[in-house]
Amino acid sequence: MKPSREEYEAQVYRAAELSSHIEYSDLVLVPAGRKLATLSGAISFKQNIRLVIREALDFALEEWITGYGYVVYKNNERQYWYDSQEHPNDPSLAPTHPHHKHISPDIKHHRIPAPNISFKVSNLPFLIQEIEEEFFPI
Repeated sequence: MKPSREEYEAQVYRAAELSSHIEYSDLVLVPAGRKLATLSGAISFKQNIRLVIREALDFALEEWITGYGYVVYKNNERQYWYDSQEHPNDPSLAPTHPHHKHISPDIKHHRIPAPNISFKVSNLPFLIQEIEEEFFPI
């Protein structure tokens, strides 16, 4: 179910509650009218892991996340990122077009499909869970 701007804003400001490894969040949702907003900032985890987030939002649309970039750093070194930049000439990305993840090696050009990223639901829970699994395994 699509959240209202107020519901999403409340979720954003509670994001630090999703993981015991989060030290703080400086995410800010800035309204640009009744239905438009931008989300930007970072969630900082223990062990110098940081998730930098930017989203363009239009709560009047079914696909309410209209653009995004999610970048994960460890010790200020970029580990991977997600973006919604279209790459129509890359058939390997077609299953999740335009959602994809940039990974090593050659992080700028090595892209894989991103089936867990969406324009229709909040991506924050998945992104935090992915960081938990990758950097803080049990």
